Parts: sequence; C-alpha cells; structure tokens
Amino acid sequence: MRILFLAVLRAHTGNAVTATRIRDHLDAVGHTCILKDALDFESSSTLASLIDTEKFEAALALHLYRGGRLLQGQRIPFGIIFGGTDINEYIKHGEKKQMMGTVLEEARFAVAFTESMKEMALTKWVDPVFTSEVKARVKRTAGVQLMGEMPREDLHAIVKNCFAVVNSSISEGMSAAILEAMDLEVPVLARNIPGNRAVVKHEETGLLFSHPQEFVQLAKRLVNDPALEKKIVTKGKEYVRLCHSWKSERDTYQNLMRKLQ
Repeated sequence: MRILFLAVLRAHTGNAVTATRIRDHLDAVGHTCILKDALDFESSSTLASLIDTEKFEAALALHLYRGGRLLQGQRIPFGIIFGGTDINEYIKHGEKKQMMGTVLEEARFAVAFTESMKEMALTKWVDPVFTSEVKARVKRTAGVQLMGEMPREDLHAIVKNCFAVVNSSISEGMSAAILEAMDLEVPVLARNIPGNRAVVKHEETGLLFSHPQEFVQLAKRLVNDPALEKKIVTKGKEYVRLCHSWKSERDTYQNLMRKLQ
C-alpha cells in the first residue's frame, strides 16, 4: 500500500527521528511509505494534488494540528499520532483545540506514546460533560456498576459469568459485544435497531426489545425459560461460527488487500 506520512521534518529533531523510525516499520512489512514535511503544504487542496499525483492509498500524520488538519476531507483514510505540542500547547488555544477534535473524529485511529498523553486526550476530547452525567446517573442507580477499559481476557471472563449481555445502543453498525457474547455462549438482549437486527434474530439468536417495559418482560421470560435460553445460546454460537468466522474474516481481508496492490 502507498502511504503518505506527514510530519515536521526539521533535521536532527525528535519529530524527524520518530517519523523515520515509523516509516521504516511500515516499509519492513511491504508498504511504500513516503515521508513529506507538513510545513511544505499551505492548505488541504495543495496536499490533495499530491495525493492524486502520487496515487496514495492511505495517510498517517505525526501531530494532530500540524499534519492532521491537512488530511481533513481527503479521499483517503488516515490515522494520526499525537505530538507533545498537541497536548501541551495547542490544546490551550480554542481554535486549534477545536480543529484537533475534528481531526480525531475523522481519523481511523489515534496513537499516544504515553498513558498520560492518552489520558489527557480522553479528558479534553471523549465529551467530559456527558461522561460526568453518565457517572452520576450510574451512582444513583441500584444494581448498576460502571466498568472502565480492561484487557480482553478479563472482559471475556466477566461476560462468561453473567446471565446475559444487554446492548441498549440507539445506533450500531455491527456490535462486537453481541458477537463476542454469542461466541462465549451467553444470551443476548439487544435494542431493536437496524444494526442489532442484522446480527440478532428474535427468539433465535437473541432477544430484541423496543422499550424498557419490553426489556423487563423479555428478561423475566429468559430467566424463567431454560429451554429458550439453551436455544438462543446454541443458535447464537452457530451463527457466529457460520457467519463471523475469524479464519474467513482473515482470508477475506488478505484477499481484499491484494486488490490494493
């Protein structure tokens, strides 16, 4: 894959050394990674011409503000790497902070070199007002516990010890949590929205609810009907095996990547 890598490349600086090291990592696995100095481009339109001419397929930027802002609206997917200046300086300026937040929304992924940098980014951009509201609501709700991020192995161990997994999202593409629960043989109760209906067949691979009262009714039914629970668990496991096989997914992506070469 031809990858455009934007960074500030002043000679003998930490940025230049870091960018070169990352480029070498990408080149080592067969990609063609081209380093360009972000300061050479006056605007996104100038960069767009280079992308078209050089036929870049993806991009990476070191620094949200210096490099990432140039990738906004481009026709290729991109990821960003936080720079110290982003977190320590630019975040203090309202316009620059807003710009960096917009870049984060469009980026496919973001990389932070340290935990403190990651925590600062989460605090400044994950929507702190909404987060505080959720935490306050959880504290007032009996029987509900808010869990933070955890390793996958620990999460799976917790899920396997639960009676059911509930997905109450109002918008989903394809819920990995639902598929993981099915694979772990744990019943699923999910909100009846298009994304969930795509993977949950009501009373076959899970239970779908449209409002709180229906959720309560279905949850009670599941608790009191071992035959229904067994049916859902069995069919859910089979559905994941047939339609979401890890091996099939791996083979599919490998084949798709060949089309980009």
